[in-house]
Amino acid sequence: MSELRTKEPAETLDVLGRVCPYPLVLTKKKLEKLNSGDVLKILSDAPASAEDSIPRYCEKQGYPIEVVKLEDKGYWEIYIQKT
Repeated sequence: MSELRTKEPAETLDVLGRVCPYPLVLTKKKLEKLNSGDVLKILSDAPASAEDSIPRYCEKQGYPIEVVKLEDKGYWEIYIQKT
């Protein structure tokens, strides 16, 4: 499969400044509205969400995920493909 970050996201979810559990809750709600195959791009500056709760949720759901840490900007870009 090609890298998810090279695909055009159907939606972008900005959860910068939000802490757990909000990034995960908002991610779940946004994914529910997407069609199968759509890519969701998330902007998050919460380490627990970007490195733990969101990836773990995607693993359980079987959603492909790619997490890109942008050191220079201080946040992560998370790409999830709804299956």
